[in-house]
Amino acid sequence: MTESNAMSDPRSGLTRLLKRQIGFIALLLAWAYSAPALEFNVQTHQLTNGMKLLLLEDHGIPNVAMHFFYRVGSRNERPGITGLSHFFEHMMFNGARRFGPGKFDRAMEDHGGANNAFTSVDLTAYQDWFPTAAMPLIFELEADRIASLAFEPRMVESERGVVANERRLSVDNDNDSLLQEQLVAAAFTAHPYGWPVIGWASDIETWKREDLIQYFKTYYAPNNCVVIIVGSFQPAEVIKLAQRHLQPIPPQPAPAPVTTREPAQLGERRVQVQKFAQLPILQVAYHGPGARDPDFVPMSVLEYVLLRGQSSRLYQRLVDKEQVANSVQGGQSPHIDPFLFEFNIQPRSGVDTGKIEQILYEELDRVRQDLVSERELQKAKNTALSDFYQSMKTIREKADQLGYYEVVFGDYHRLFTQVDLINRVTREDLRRVAQKYFPARNRTVAVLVPEASAPDQTHP
Repeated sequence: MTESNAMSDPRSGLTRLLKRQIGFIALLLAWAYSAPALEFNVQTHQLTNGMKLLLLEDHGIPNVAMHFFYRVGSRNERPGITGLSHFFEHMMFNGARRFGPGKFDRAMEDHGGANNAFTSVDLTAYQDWFPTAAMPLIFELEADRIASLAFEPRMVESERGVVANERRLSVDNDNDSLLQEQLVAAAFTAHPYGWPVIGWASDIETWKREDLIQYFKTYYAPNNCVVIIVGSFQPAEVIKLAQRHLQPIPPQPAPAPVTTREPAQLGERRVQVQKFAQLPILQVAYHGPGARDPDFVPMSVLEYVLLRGQSSRLYQRLVDKEQVANSVQGGQSPHIDPFLFEFNIQPRSGVDTGKIEQILYEELDRVRQDLVSERELQKAKNTALSDFYQSMKTIREKADQLGYYEVVFGDYHRLFTQVDLINRVTREDLRRVAQKYFPARNRTVAVLVPEASAPDQTHP
């Protein structure tokens, strides 16, 4: 057969395609099984006031990431003061004894640095990035706001208004977020995960100054914080700076532990939100494992099978094959206590959400009843491993991962076992966790039903 004839023979083209696919799969398998275990040379040091330091040298560039992880999130709040953790994310930038309002950011930026912060249900983190030469200043800035944060009434009221407006924009006027808030509130009847990180509107309006002072004293104590420092520095010098600036801050009694556990759900729960919208939204959540549960990693791999990428089962079925949805997203995120495995589906115009629910449950029944193929499992594990390594490209990302594993997973060493845990997941593991967490009685369903026009807001 001549070359021209071979090119025109469809069987020959198919053969080459199959060979390329087989070769690609073989490379993926070889990479996955040979993926090196992750290991960082982390040094730890504990100050006499209980503050823990995690130090990781990385001399790739002359910069440093210093992240303060406080063990406080909405999980630690109570009715009446929901949203306080997120509120302090704002207040911590509004002035202290030495560096007044606006001076924290200005001083850092003048020295080539930048910062950010975030709040979750489990923690609040403050992130600083700066040239190594600015490190003494950053220690001064952080020590000042930990030791002597200002609670000036005018600033408190100003930030109260900022947070209230943020809630209106990001929740009340965002259909996805509003529906998700209602979904979580329905899914949790006992555990504090049931209220939103940003807080309920009525609580934001009525926090008292004494609530703020007591909350800060309890949860922003040095013994309730771990500091992760990654970058180009000498550990001995960093420890001296920490001893000089952070160690004099007095510790406080340990916060009361969160002991409430969400009881097992005994039947499907449903929520309907009626709101002005162009299209309906379907959200379905199942109670899942916490980050420290051995089931968490198999459920993470199952997330890749069901939801990650255009080759995932739900994308293929809902978006490509049936063409009933514009998008399908979801999965789980790590939390100290058991949280939710969620599915967020945007139906196409004219498609009934009940039809989408039926397809979703059919696909979940498939993974509960049948083993996924070995190829599908390996593809999911390969992508999970790739994402895991990608999440630590920079010193900032390394600092975040170390902090998250220390606080949420319970020990930063767990980060170094993740590759092995992913590689050990089997097809039987995926079927087992699907059977455990995806029964109908364990789910909560929320549907946004579009209204033709925005409702009159003058009456409840």
